[in-house]
Formats: sequence, structure tokens, C-alpha cells
Amino acid sequence: MRPARALIDLQALRHNYQLARELTGAKALAVVKADAYGHGAVRVAQALQAQADGFAVACIEEALELRAAGISGPILLLEGFFEADELPLIIEHDLWCVVHSLWQLEAIEQAALSAPLTVWLKLDSGMHRVGLHPKDYHDAYQRLLASGKVTKIVLMSHFARADELDCASSDEQVAVFEAARQGLAAEVSLRNSPSVMGWPSVSSDWVRPGIMLYGATPFGENQAIAARLQPVMTLESKVISVRELPAGEPVGYGARFITQKPMRIGVVAMGYADGYPRHAPTGTPVLVAGQRSQLLGRVSMDMLCIDLTDVPQADLGSTVELWGKNILASDVATAADTIPYQIFCNLRRVPRVYSGA
Repeated sequence: MRPARALIDLQALRHNYQLARELTGAKALAVVKADAYGHGAVRVAQALQAQADGFAVACIEEALELRAAGISGPILLLEGFFEADELPLIIEHDLWCVVHSLWQLEAIEQAALSAPLTVWLKLDSGMHRVGLHPKDYHDAYQRLLASGKVTKIVLMSHFARADELDCASSDEQVAVFEAARQGLAAEVSLRNSPSVMGWPSVSSDWVRPGIMLYGATPFGENQAIAARLQPVMTLESKVISVRELPAGEPVGYGARFITQKPMRIGVVAMGYADGYPRHAPTGTPVLVAGQRSQLLGRVSMDMLCIDLTDVPQADLGSTVELWGKNILASDVATAADTIPYQIFCNLRRVPRVYSGA
């Protein structure tokens, strides 16, 4: 069997969830959209079900997968519904629903519902992606209450630049939110992972930890709370070939790396078809046979090359950590000019092996 695999540490996952609660004192929705950022939504939700206050997904398809697997706690649809005919399914499966547009509000008003909804009313406080305009927010809240089709409303917004710790944008968004919600008596949800970790002054009854749940930092620089996270996913494989090359020899497609001295090269069963970033450059860190080394040359579909020159104990069959507890996903992402969110979500073909259930 091909040796590439992703090891998922569910105990580390639970640690990170509890850290989000500890930092905020708030109720926490574990964000498991996009197949739990590549970690496996069903297994992640099952591991957290006994302690989580609820879960958050992007859409109803993701929610129904969790319900079919026996996840019975609250599940919030972060994008709400896309068509009015989803509303009966939302009621049937007891889902919570974001309302971010006036057309969704109108669809609820016009719908014949068998039970009332729990709605999270989203304000566009400055990100300008989805959310109600501040001038419409108070009226939308009152209309939902007057419809008789809503049992609870949570007020929410989303930060655009909370991962920039020296940026005033988040404070500005909080000010817009506070002005828009004046006079509205409801719980509040503002904080995602970067604001949980980096903006302790922001008040929130509910928080929505996402990337921090999986043990990766959303920040591009060192940050105190990031050091307390435990990586959940370890992507690993093995050396399947060893080559001794003299100086002046190219390695991989396009001859992007040429040996400057005699070198020992290891070929690893891992490539961009598995989700490893193709544009990761020479020098991207790896761990082989317990020692830190580096990627060499261009990543192929199924293989990549690493430097074994100064790792004499490495040979055929040696284990290679591409990211995990020793090689942080954020370090790989930085080298590849991307973010850990993307490298987790791009994982495919690689079997997941769970521990700490």
C-alpha cells in the first residue's frame, strides 16, 4: 500500500476546542465546514459531540451528513439557505440558520413553517461579502420577531482583518456592529479563530473557532496563544527511492534545483495530487528520520524530492513528516505563499488514520 497518510489526533482537537472556551468564557460552535478543513467532518464532530455547544457548516448538505451520522447537537448553516425550499429541511433536521440577505428574510416571512427557526442575523460591519446593511439591521430583527416564525435570534458579524494584529479594522467593525444593534436584546457572536486568539477585548456570547480547532495559527507572525495550540493533522509518507548525485545534476521537473555539490536525494511518495502544494519551493521544511531537512526541486503529482545529504540515518522506508507536530502547517504554508486553511482543505487521496477517539 502507498505509504502516504494523514494522522488525525482527536485528543489534540479536543484540547484546542477547550482552549477556545478557556480564552473567551463563551459558548463555542466548532466550525467543521469543508469536511472539517480536510480532517473529516463526521469523525471530528463525533469526537467533539460530548463537549461542543454546537457545530457550524457552510451549507445544508454538510449539515445533513452530520445528522445522518448521528450528530444531534445544534448545527448552524453559516451561509443560510440558498433556496426557499430548503426551509422545510432546516425545520425537519432542527438546524440553525444564518440570515444575511433581505431575500432570505422575505422567504421566511412568506413560508408556511411547521416549527419556528433559530436565526443568526448577520450584519455586514465592513467585510462587504455577505450580511445586512447597518441601516436594515434593526428593521430585519423586528420583522423576524413579528413574523412569528422565529424562536430565537443571535446577532452576528464577521471580521475581515482580525488576523492582522496591528490593524484598526476590527475595532472599526465592532463599532459599526455596536451601533447597529443598539436596543436589540439578543446574544452576540463576533469572534472567529483570529479574534478568539488575538482580540481579547471583543465581547461575544458565542465564538466560532475554525482554524485554531485544527491546531494551526491564522497569524503570519509569532503570537502567544498560537504556541498553546496542538497540531491535529500530521501528513506523512516514506522515502521510496534514494539517489546519489554528483554536483551539477538537475532534480525534478524543469531542473528547478541543480546540485551544487555531491548530494544524497530521497524521493517521497507525496505530491500535489495528495494536496501537498505544488508551488512549495526548494527549502520548504520536512522532517525525515526524525531530523529536519528540506524539499528540493518542483513537486510532482505523486512524488517529491528531499535532501538526505546530512541525514545519514535516512534510507529506503524512512518516515517523512510533511507537516504536523514537528513541521508546522503554517511554516509550510508560508514557504508556499499560501495559508494553512488551504493546504488542509486541499488534502485528498490520502487516507486518514484517527487516534485519541
